[in-house]
Amino acid sequence: MQLSFRRIASCSDVRLSLTRHHRRTTRRPSSTSSPAPVPAAEEPLTPPQLKTLVLSRYTKDGKFSGLAAHILASPAVLLAACRNLAAPPRPPAAAAAAAPPPPLPSSLLESVSRRFSLSEMGREIAEGRFDVAACCVAMVPSRKKGESLVLPGLKLKVLIEALRMVLEVIYDDRFATFAYGGRVGVGRHTAVRYLKTSVQNPSWWFTVKFDRQKFGCVHVNKLCKVIEEKIDDSLFIDLIRRLFESEAVSIELGGCYLGRGFPQESSLCPILINVYFNGLDKEIQDLRLRMNKENLKFESNENDSDSKSNVFYKPVKVYAVRYLDEMLFITSGSKILTLDLKNNVVKYIEEKLELKVDRVRTAIHSPTMEKIEFLGMELQAVPPSVLHPPMSEKAMRARKKYQRQKEVKALEMRNARERNRKKLGLKILSHVFKKLKQTNGFKFDIQIEKEVNEIFRTWADEVVQDFLGSLEERYNWHRVLSGGNFLSLQRIRDQLPQELVFAYDKFQKEVDKHLSPVKAMKALREEERREEEDKEQKYAEMTVHDLTRLCIRVDAPIELVRKAVKMAGFTNNMGRPRPIKLLIALDDADIVKWYAGVGKRWLDYFCCCHNFKMVKTVVTYHLRFSCILTLAEKHESTKLEAIRHYSKDLKVLDACENELLYFPTEKEVKMMGDRNLSDPKPVDGVLTLALIRLAFDCEPLHSCIADFCDRTDVVFYRIRLLQNRLNVNPLNEEKWILGMGAIHESLNRKCLPICPVHIDDLYMGNITLQNIDVSAFVDVDDL
Repeated sequence: MQLSFRRIASCSDVRLSLTRHHRRTTRRPSSTSSPAPVPAAEEPLTPPQLKTLVLSRYTKDGKFSGLAAHILASPAVLLAACRNLAAPPRPPAAAAAAAPPPPLPSSLLESVSRRFSLSEMGREIAEGRFDVAACCVAMVPSRKKGESLVLPGLKLKVLIEALRMVLEVIYDDRFATFAYGGRVGVGRHTAVRYLKTSVQNPSWWFTVKFDRQKFGCVHVNKLCKVIEEKIDDSLFIDLIRRLFESEAVSIELGGCYLGRGFPQESSLCPILINVYFNGLDKEIQDLRLRMNKENLKFESNENDSDSKSNVFYKPVKVYAVRYLDEMLFITSGSKILTLDLKNNVVKYIEEKLELKVDRVRTAIHSPTMEKIEFLGMELQAVPPSVLHPPMSEKAMRARKKYQRQKEVKALEMRNARERNRKKLGLKILSHVFKKLKQTNGFKFDIQIEKEVNEIFRTWADEVVQDFLGSLEERYNWHRVLSGGNFLSLQRIRDQLPQELVFAYDKFQKEVDKHLSPVKAMKALREEERREEEDKEQKYAEMTVHDLTRLCIRVDAPIELVRKAVKMAGFTNNMGRPRPIKLLIALDDADIVKWYAGVGKRWLDYFCCCHNFKMVKTVVTYHLRFSCILTLAEKHESTKLEAIRHYSKDLKVLDACENELLYFPTEKEVKMMGDRNLSDPKPVDGVLTLALIRLAFDCEPLHSCIADFCDRTDVVFYRIRLLQNRLNVNPLNEEKWILGMGAIHESLNRKCLPICPVHIDDLYMGNITLQNIDVSAFVDVDDL
């Protein structure tokens, strides 16, 4: 089949052409006319209000105009951006869409006003006078041959966040369904769940690998042209262009830092990448729709002819998943089809997107024979029995043992119930006889005959039900009451009175009716036969599914995890836990928090994997006992003494002598499972970062380095990066962990004043270095 991409019109343009927007007469602002002054706002805009405000700038030409002068320059929009920067971490992506916006701190507006004026900033944006380069901070590395890093200041971060909010309103509904990353509710775990549940019978697959390259002038111009298709605002486009020119926003494809929360990654990068690749996504979506229409025609003809046919039909399908710059394409057709798809995708990327593709690593693989790396996980096509294996013999023995234990417990409960009934019945009878003796045969003052009869009748019914439920007892009593009786002989029956013979026959009928095990034996055998048939049917269906279906198994790269554990110093050469002496200078709580941050990141990221138990073992054993050994090394004690003091759950005390738990307990780790619809960040940003507290009493001249935090009870911490401590280049795949990113080397040995609240969030991974004001970094020599 010869494949060719065809452009399709965006359906979301029609959805935005609402009647209420056409009724408004929006005039396109000219570049020469000065915009109207923007009034100050005391409260930030909510997401629905921002969406309404942005959609009001939609014109009849199908474009948005006046966004910079009327949206970005609004103090209410800028204050909403400040709220997003100063707010606590967002909830998981599963509830982020329905969750209300975080509450506005009462001092946020005052905190912003002390740093800069929102009205003045809005006026500069509206008039095109905002100086992007002046709001940037250059981070100089500690070594001479190191590369410097340009980071945006707090004022520029507010503008970047406002740009992201506006672009999210415009483009989020226009992105393809398989475009993940940088979107609310569409993250890594959503992509993994799609692969595990929707992809069936993959035949061939490939990933698109880029050469390490930065967005140059050519790519920025291409990006601006793509944005100009929906936004007719020269000021808005010029702001994005100046952000790239000043290197405040930088995109590097083929690297290992996108979507990881590193400071060198701007919050604007994910949505700009999605905008840049949106044309390719629509071409792939058009191809998938064409193939689905062809498959539907074939399936309808097959169903009309014979719906119960034993012929297994495998439609030709194309699956695509893209997370920022990582792309995975899966086909259930021939290798020629997959080869044509790969060639067309590579051709589109190189010719129209003008990006360099690594053709050696962009190769077609067999899903069943080779594993493929995607999103930091390993994918492979396996039969359904591998994902849901049948019960093993050991599990069957354990199940039978558990059933026997239940039977023994039920028998003990039954005997105890009978014993209690006997005791209570004797008490009731003795009480009744005592009352009879006291009354000398006269009537009682209180009639209790009905109550006693009801109690004994209830007990009798329960005893009979228990008795009839036992097939063995029914068989024994039926044999005793009906077998070998002389009244069954005819010569004996002729010599007896007819009343006695009739009574005996009636008794025998009742015995056969209630105690005969024939019907019960038939029902039991029928039930056993039905269970055996169900097992055979399930086994046949499982065998057919194994022969005709393939599913996606997602595994954590356990060898890379173990290598990272060893490189970070959690284990020795023998793979056993060891202390990390660099952390001895920290408080006990900070040591536990650092270990807890690493462990929780690993658990949250790999919770959707099939071999999640192996990751649990790494966290429960290696990290937990490495933390215990580090605490023991700090206090010059043994491991057992540290366990007795902190326990295996690593409990620490706060200032009020209250026990606090930061590290997940063994029970919590054991109960953890698959949590879909979230986009957790990898462990790279926490594992490669160590914050060492300095023995320095600072005067209240420094405020907290977190965005819009005015607390002055700060403590200085020095940043120690893993690659600098080990003297390893992260680009060297032989010495570094494959697929693991690293924080830029220019931040090594920098000092940051931070308050106790935000240092806890930074240790635990709730915030990253993206959430701090880089202009407040302090060099060691300045202290």
